[in-house]
Order: sequence, then structure tokens, then C-alpha cells
Amino acid sequence: MNIHAVRAIYGFEMSRWGRTLLQSIVSPVLSTSLYFVVFGAAIGSRIAEIDGVSYGAFIVPGLIMLTLLTESTSNASFGIYFPRFTGTIYELLSAPVSPIEIVMGYVGAAATKSIILGLIILATASLFVPLRIDHPVWMVTFLVLTALTFSLFGFIIGVWADGFEKLQVVPLLVITPLVFLGGTFYSLNMLPPFWQTVTLFNPLVYLINGFRWSFYGVSDVNIGLSLAMTLAFLVLCMAVIWYIFRSGYRLKA
Repeated sequence: MNIHAVRAIYGFEMSRWGRTLLQSIVSPVLSTSLYFVVFGAAIGSRIAEIDGVSYGAFIVPGLIMLTLLTESTSNASFGIYFPRFTGTIYELLSAPVSPIEIVMGYVGAAATKSIILGLIILATASLFVPLRIDHPVWMVTFLVLTALTFSLFGFIIGVWADGFEKLQVVPLLVITPLVFLGGTFYSLNMLPPFWQTVTLFNPLVYLINGFRWSFYGVSDVNIGLSLAMTLAFLVLCMAVIWYIFRSGYRLKA
């Protein structure tokens, strides 16, 4: 294992993130805070508790997950796309660095950024609504697993994309709608039976509910199934990345 190579890639990505703190941290935190103000305070005061949890507190895990998923995907996709765009990826591929070390550097940095941002939003949420975390170990587990999984997913998007526009297609037009339709602002039990069944085909339902369970011990789906879905997507992303490096898809063109 070439630790120096991993540290170099990781350090470069983290330093680039440090130069854009206004865009990387302030903007997502401000946007999420507006959700807390509008939904948690203004609308939440008019909505009864959901599963014994105040509405403002109920939406916190979903909003953290929304930021975590979109930022993990965006950070990792841009991280690997930019070297492809500038042509420096060929220097990296010709260096004595293995594919797993490349992935560890880029994905590790993207996951670290997302986890830090998620913790900042969690601290910010505590200023607006009363929070409790019944299962802190599971909370950290879901936080880390989700960040890693969608950073791997973002890495795949960054290799697949052939323009900056495509980097935004999946986070904005796929992930964000699925999060909103995945129980971020409501319990699945509030839906008619038909739509409850349809919603269960949304994979992000399991991530959001698993994360919410770690806070309040309530979930619309089985916690074991939530963990299994997260791990399954993680393994799938790893398999796709293995194929990318094995075939040279859009890396050696």
C-alpha cells in the first residue's frame, strides 16, 4: 500500500475544499437552516407530533441525509472529473499508484468533507429544535456508510460524465427528488396504502429511515433492511469501480 500516494491525493482534495469554504460549507448550512426555519418553526408548530417526535425534530435526519447524499456525490464526482478534464489523470494512471489507492484518496476526501458538513448541520439543527440521539453508535455508522457509499457513487458519475453539466444531473434531478419523496418531511404511514407500497421502491427511504431510527428509535421500515440496503449499494458501487479500472472505461481513452 502506497500510503504517501493516498495522503497526497487526499491532502490535495482537502486543500481544494479549504479554499472554497464559502461554497462548500456556508451555502449548504444556510440552505438547510432555511428548511428548519420554514418547516420546523413555521409549519412544524401547526403539525402534531409524528411517532411521538416533534415535527421540527422529525425532519432533521432527513435534511442531514439530503445534504450528505448530494454533497458526497458532488464532491467525489468533481474530484475525479477535473483531472480527466485537464488531462492530469494520465499522469496519475502512469504513476506507481494502484486503483485502490486512487479511489481511497478521492473517495476518502469526499466522504470526510460530507461527514464534517453533516456534523455541522447536526450542531446547527440543535439550535432550532430539541434533539436526542438514542443510538449514537448507529448514527455514526449510518453517517459514515452513507458518505462512503455515495462518494463511491459520485466517483462513478465523475468517470461517466463528459461535461460539467452531467455532473449536476444526478445530484439535482435524481438524488434530491428521491430524498424528498423518501420520507424526509413525512412518515410513510401518512400516505395512502398504494403510495406506501410505491414509496418502498425508493432506495433512499431505507437510508433516511435507518438514520432517523438512530436518533429517535422510530422507523417506517425494518432497521436491518435499512442497513442491508446501504451495504448492498456500497458493494454495487465498489463492483462498478472495479470494472471501470479493469476495462479503462473513459480513463484510458
